Amino acid sequence: MKEVKITVNGMSCHHCKNAVESALKNLDGVENAEVNLAEKSVKVVFDDAVANLEKIYSEIEEAGYEPVK
Repeated sequence: MKEVKITVNGMSCHHCKNAVESALKNLDGVENAEVNLAEKSVKVVFDDAVANLEKIYSEIEEAGYEPVK
């Protein structure tokens, strides 16, 4: 398992938090995703044999937010 912390622009409320966490948790290989609104970041734990950062960034973008790469 690999763990990364990604800064995400555009998150400001609990709806944002739920949208990003739900999108990532539904991605194959992601074990957990936890948004910290105060830090505007998400901590993602994933199996890097199944998921990768590009897929994770893409899911965040599809949820309507901007990951800082």
